Amino acid sequence: MHPGIAYAALSYVLWGLFPLYFKQVAGVPPLEIVLHRSVWSLVFLLALLTVLRRFAWLRDAAREPRRLAGFALSALLLSGNWLMYVWAVNNGRVIDASLGYFINPLVYVLLGYLVLHERPRRVQWLAVAIAALGVLWLTVQARQLPWIALVLAGSFGLYGLMRKTASLGALEGLALETLLLAPLAVPLLAVWTWQDHSALAQGDTGTIAWLLLAGPLTAVPLLLFAAGARRITLATLGVLQYIGPTLQFALGVWLYHEPFDQSRFAGFALIWLALLVYSGESWWFMRRRAAAVAN
Repeated sequence: MHPGIAYAALSYVLWGLFPLYFKQVAGVPPLEIVLHRSVWSLVFLLALLTVLRRFAWLRDAAREPRRLAGFALSALLLSGNWLMYVWAVNNGRVIDASLGYFINPLVYVLLGYLVLHERPRRVQWLAVAIAALGVLWLTVQARQLPWIALVLAGSFGLYGLMRKTASLGALEGLALETLLLAPLAVPLLAVWTWQDHSALAQGDTGTIAWLLLAGPLTAVPLLLFAAGARRITLATLGVLQYIGPTLQFALGVWLYHEPFDQSRFAGFALIWLALLVYSGESWWFMRRRAAAVAN
């Protein structure tokens, strides 16, 4: 297998299996899980940066208030996305969470048009319209918006937009984001632990070990993704990205036995059709452009 495909696919597999991890710490409040994830990710990333001797970027970033403000906002978006995802998984809404990541690529199309003034191709607009029809169907059937999916897709879409225009790589960017969250996360965990309200004070050894593992579990898939993205085309990456939500969906249906009737299936089917149209058109466009460059 091409190394880039292997790296990217493995990152999406790990992200797709995240519900298995969060179920292990289901007894811990979602906000506390997010704080642990932020703090132990920072510890892991700082250790990695120390080994790699890559701290020059931090001095430059500290001199640019606008860059720090941008990464502070992206850190809040990322932590909000984490909080929503953890809450969804531990409240039996894995299928709803998977829907958010299924529609995320189409959210990027909308954000590119609205914010970056990109010009989506006609077939891309068709894919967005089909997905919107699927969301409308799910809304009518449930008599409410699929708000979990929309919050996840919207927050991660905005986060991706900010990181697209950022000047730091995956490792350095995540390190800066968790560093900016540390003044909030560390004191809160310290106070809760001192008041005997946190998992560090009340949890068993197994729960504490799972929480400490949040650091590498957060950073490793991101680093694998960055390594893969540099080696393969965007079209290939676009196809691979559906591994994650597909695994989440499978876990929700077959392992956790969440309700999924025919009416919900129809809505999901429309969104899957939209993704098929979007991915097929993107693959065709990339192949056509590559052939034109070769000639």
